[in-house]
Parts: sequence; C-alpha cells; structure tokens
Amino acid sequence: MSKILIETPEENPTELKGCISFIGAGPGAPDLITLRGAKRLSEADLIIWASSLVPRELLDHARNGVEIHDSATMTLEDVIGIYRDNPTAQIARLHSGDPSIYGAIQEQVDWCIAEARNFEIIPGVSSLSAASALIRRELTIPGTSQSIILTRLPSRTSSSAGMHEDLATMSTIGCTMAIFLSAARPAALKQKLLSDASAYNADTPVAVVSHASWPEEKVIVSDLGNLDTAIKSIGTTTTVLVLVGDFIAAQPKRSHLYSPDFAHKFRKRSLKGSSKGRPSGQS
Repeated sequence: MSKILIETPEENPTELKGCISFIGAGPGAPDLITLRGAKRLSEADLIIWASSLVPRELLDHARNGVEIHDSATMTLEDVIGIYRDNPTAQIARLHSGDPSIYGAIQEQVDWCIAEARNFEIIPGVSSLSAASALIRRELTIPGTSQSIILTRLPSRTSSSAGMHEDLATMSTIGCTMAIFLSAARPAALKQKLLSDASAYNADTPVAVVSHASWPEEKVIVSDLGNLDTAIKSIGTTTTVLVLVGDFIAAQPKRSHLYSPDFAHKFRKRSLKGSSKGRPSGQS
C-alpha cells in the first residue's frame, strides 16, 4: 500500500488565506464548540453555516461585518461555487455536531483535493456526547457494553447504507446503539430493533433525546416496547437521537482502571489492606 502524506495548514494568517476550514459546531450550545473552531470563526472572511441545524448564537464567535451564507437552501454546487469564487478568502464551513458523523463533508473535501485547495477539518463535540451527558450515563459501562453502534434507519436515502447495514441485523449484537436521523418513522424503527433475532427486548431501556445542549433540550427515558410512543411524545422528528441499551439503567461493575487490585504502567497494585495508589516507581 502506498503512503500518503497529509499536510495541514500552518498556524499563521498567510497560510490560512484561501483555506477552507470544515468546523464541527458541536451539538448546539455556543460554548461547546472547540477553541480552534471558535478561533477560525473569529478569523474567517466568509462563513457558510447550516441554519437548520446550528443555532445562530454560534455566529457570535464571528467578527463584525463578515460575509455569511446560509446553506439550508443551498445545493452542493451552490456551496462549491462560493469556494470557487473566493479563492483567497479564509472560509469557515460550519457543520453541526462533529463533521465525521453524518457531516456530508466528503464530497466537499474531494473537491478541495481535486482543485488543490487548502483545507482543514476541525472536529466537534457530537450530539451523542451531549445526549450521554444529558442522561448522565456512560455509554460503555463495564459488564454491560463495551461497544457502540452509530447508525440510522434508511428511508429516502436508503442507497446510502451498505448492504450489510440493516438495523435488524445490527440489533443482534445487543451493545449500546445510537440511532440518528430516524425519528420520522418510529413504528418502523421499533420493529427493526425488536426483530426475531434481536438481542434487545421490549424491556430494554431507551432514551429519546431532542436538541441536546440547546435551551429547548428534552429527553424521554422509556423502554423499547414504548419507543414509538416516546418518539411521538418528544414533539419533533428533527434533531432527535435515540439511545438503546442496558447501559441506561444498568448497575455498573467497578472499573478495573482505578481498582486498588489493578496495576498498569503508571500505578502498582495497592498494598494489602490499603486502597492507596502507588506510583509505578515506588517500592
């Protein structure tokens, strides 16, 4: 396999001129954008943002008088047209959540590569992280689940899913599952998760989260047998994340990481009868 050297823009204004920064805006709260993302917004000559998914308050990080375009009504060709018409501008392309998860950025990245346009991708806090924080549960509880499936129920975009990505098939694993972009079809979602071979059952806990970290955030904790009712009760079908799994209600086993009986590179096992940590270099 050939090696590819990935070059990133230097941290100076000269190198960033003409650079397109794909920025993860975070889940919604204006202060949950990364420091680097906020810095790029404050420096940008031009901003393209998704008003349907990103709160306007995120634009408070921008400087006065910056040129702003709303991508809610734009096509990919419209967006790329702005990139092409502004070859020397420092552009901030603001996407919701983290751009690596349902971010629709790859075709833009491929254009940048084909056109030798300088660009960077700045990670963001995912709505999954915000939802987990809202329900105050760790997604990977020892003894319950050590894996997470991030998926969606295909509908009009069914061709986007791979041939082995059927939700019913993935439900046979029984680990923590986060389901994006699927609240518009609650009955179908419930049916898939309760398929004959599913590791889940009607009593499996679910959390339906809407607008995590926004002022209007809302969560309904229920069970899989009442998933369709919970989704309908949340009051919206957009910006909804469905979490499924025993992690929501499980009584966790103690983590090995901080157990007195567990040693690792930086810490020895505690002495018998003591729970005090011992640095690895300590006798």
